[in-house]
Amino acid sequence: MTTLIPSQRQLFDIPEDIAYLNSAYMGASPRPVVEAGNRASQRKAMPWQITPADFFTDSEKARSLFARMINAGADDIALVPAVSYGMAVAAKVLPIKSGQRILTLIEQFPSNVYPWQDLARRKGAECVSLPRPADDDWTSVLLSAIDAQTAILAVPHCHWTDGGLVDLVAVGEACRKVGAALCIDATQSMGVLPFDVQQIQPDFVAVGGYKWLLGPYSYGYLYVAKRWQEAEPLEETWLGRRYSEDFSGLVNYREDYQPGARRFDAGGRSNFALTPPAIAALELMLGWGADNLSATFGARNDAIAARMEERFGLKSVPRHRRAPHYLGLRFPGEVPADLPAKLAAAKVYVSVRGKAMRVTPHVWTTEGDVERLFEVMGQALG
Repeated sequence: MTTLIPSQRQLFDIPEDIAYLNSAYMGASPRPVVEAGNRASQRKAMPWQITPADFFTDSEKARSLFARMINAGADDIALVPAVSYGMAVAAKVLPIKSGQRILTLIEQFPSNVYPWQDLARRKGAECVSLPRPADDDWTSVLLSAIDAQTAILAVPHCHWTDGGLVDLVAVGEACRKVGAALCIDATQSMGVLPFDVQQIQPDFVAVGGYKWLLGPYSYGYLYVAKRWQEAEPLEETWLGRRYSEDFSGLVNYREDYQPGARRFDAGGRSNFALTPPAIAALELMLGWGADNLSATFGARNDAIAARMEERFGLKSVPRHRRAPHYLGLRFPGEVPADLPAKLAAAKVYVSVRGKAMRVTPHVWTTEGDVERLFEVMGQALG
């Protein structure tokens, strides 16, 4: 049973006259996250207090917290700075032959496109961008495209322009039937949409932590399925080698790695400035719970969508094919070019991606923010 979460505005330094409805662009840092970051920055002023054990303790905590979020083990998680890094790892590890295909979605975020275009060029494979379905049913498009020539499927959980949802459980099953790998960019859904790797069985899942997870920029996570955890990493980091905890023994170079996905950690993964705020953000998100957040945001966005269509004639992806936390509003023609600027001038913040205006509230959103959105939209559109 889910619980609707009341506004958590008290945890954020967002002025009352700001209606920030743009989580899909960048999440606001809650006060506990900011405070953890401040403490972390101050700590570097006294480096004699940073012990060799500290190079491992916090990063292991962040790894474990994120693993809980997706029903994985800590050994399955690598710490990476960005989705592009995670997908570069996947592109290095996954086998592909000349003539095989890599499937992506049209207009999906480029971090989950460029690595696959590059891999296709190098291996003589084909990177195919599947067209947008008229009925917004991305799952059916994917299921009909997956065949014996499909080597890799690189998709989001929900489309970043309008929230169009992919049924990852069904897609994962289809991939396994033909031996294709499934690589997911879950940046626009992680923490606010339930995600279970035991059900989906993906090969790689990369997540940027600065949007819905409310963490710092340049701090992210990579799930690596156990079948790939013995592969060669993207970098050869000293932290990734076995027994690197023994600083006096680092001169004894080793060929074996730390267990699990740790070999795929980016260099400098201990990151004394970013890891503590990332931990604080993960703890908050786990406390609220993805089920509760999804229900809370879904109720709010459903109400916004209905009012937008009634008042302004704007439509969105149908509810049963849209991620509940994500609302992409479509205009009869193009989105008016000056609309985001007009809204921002009135301290209402949204974004435009592709042909949709994204309205993406989070836990700080109040009913007053929503009313201001409609008031300013009415003034801007006449």
